[in-house]
Amino acid sequence: MAETPLAIAVEQKESLFRRFVYQFLKHGMAVFWSMILLGIIVLVAGAPLFQRYSPTDQDLYNRFQPPSAEHWMGTDDLGRDMWSRTINGGRISLVVGLLAMSIAIGIGTLVGLLSGFFGGWVDAVLMRLTEIFQSVPRLFLLLVLTTFLRQLDLPWLRPGTFWPIAAVIGGLSWMGVARLVRGNTMELRDQEFVLAARMIGVGNLRILLRHILPNVASPIIVTATLGLAGAIITESGLSYLGFGVQLPTPTWGNMLSATQKYLTSAPWMAIFPGMMIFLVVIAINYLGDGLRDALDPYHVEKGEK
Repeated sequence: MAETPLAIAVEQKESLFRRFVYQFLKHGMAVFWSMILLGIIVLVAGAPLFQRYSPTDQDLYNRFQPPSAEHWMGTDDLGRDMWSRTINGGRISLVVGLLAMSIAIGIGTLVGLLSGFFGGWVDAVLMRLTEIFQSVPRLFLLLVLTTFLRQLDLPWLRPGTFWPIAAVIGGLSWMGVARLVRGNTMELRDQEFVLAARMIGVGNLRILLRHILPNVASPIIVTATLGLAGAIITESGLSYLGFGVQLPTPTWGNMLSATQKYLTSAPWMAIFPGMMIFLVVIAINYLGDGLRDALDPYHVEKGEK
């Protein structure tokens, strides 16, 4: 009995998915660090379930306690439990990174698709805008914008909120994504399947969403993983300098900032937040390597041979 077109399409999708999983699992370091990243995400997402003390409760009688069975990561200068503060601080750092990366990917993909597909004056205007954003010193602009936003008396810009930080980081990180998507879109717009869609009267919006966007999804996914690592480092750097999420809301960056005076007397206060940043960033980078190898058609064909 002949297979129906639907059954053939489903079988092809399953085959592609199995090939993707096979190629990813071949990358041992990506699999290992992905498991580490998954464990950290579960830990910080379920922080209230895993914490032993409140991250904000002070116990001045137990200041600077080293790691022990009672306080797994020790206590800080105010007697707060470092384990609770570290896993709760990770929630803010990861959420800021995810939001910033989502904003950057969204803006960059939109600009790249429009610029590469329409070309002409649309491409010229959008690329000049991209170049303007790239020419501005990013760190300086980040510091200026975060300082300005903190001066505004708005409820969603209070010191403990993270929305403005994510918006600023994401709004200044989309240029590389735009150039990548633009280049891929320019290659695809003259392909036969796009020309065929034009011939039968398919509109530009449908061509962009149904034919071009799925074909540029692979590099976008890989770029998103690397962008997530960069956003987490940027947020940590801003918080370390005092321009990010403000205390008493813990993040890995402002926890590191608070330990500067105690690096020799209580080094655990800096070791554990710094170690979490290191583990998350290196895990995301290896995840990106694994996804790149699994999603690259040339790499897949070469590996199969």
